[in-house]
Amino acid sequence: MTATVEPGDIVTVDYVGRFEGGEVFDTSRYEVAEAAGLAEAQGRDRDEYTPLSFTVGTESVIEGLDEGVRGLAVDESATITVPPERAYGEFLDERVREYDPETFEGMVGQEPEIGLHVHAENGLHGDVTAITDAAVVVDFNHELAGKTLVFEVEVLSVG
Repeated sequence: MTATVEPGDIVTVDYVGRFEGGEVFDTSRYEVAEAAGLAEAQGRDRDEYTPLSFTVGTESVIEGLDEGVRGLAVDESATITVPPERAYGEFLDERVREYDPETFEGMVGQEPEIGLHVHAENGLHGDVTAITDAAVVVDFNHELAGKTLVFEVEVLSVG
């Protein structure tokens, strides 16, 4: 009988992560990343695309992916659809904050620019999404918050 993935197992998978519309947002496969334009956009080399290994049941990956591999066997493939509440949570408007431009520069130590990644003292990470004369808008939601994620996984090993 072939062993299947259970909590406590170390599982290694190849994966392709897509949004519901089919757009690839992450993968362990270089060929997929290259075809989707991710390799160039992320500035990653071929050797940086490797299978994902994690211990099932230890919260080291998102809940929906962790649960989705359970019961699979080596060489088995599956498509796992993960709703926001089992991935990176819902998009929360209260996690989008506005700062006075001078206050922002004082806190961050540099001028704001769209896409700038900032680390708040409370441990949150955010990205500058808009800049006006009156305000700098920082979104502290995870970049995948509010999105349903679809993973195509292939189990390479279970230990």
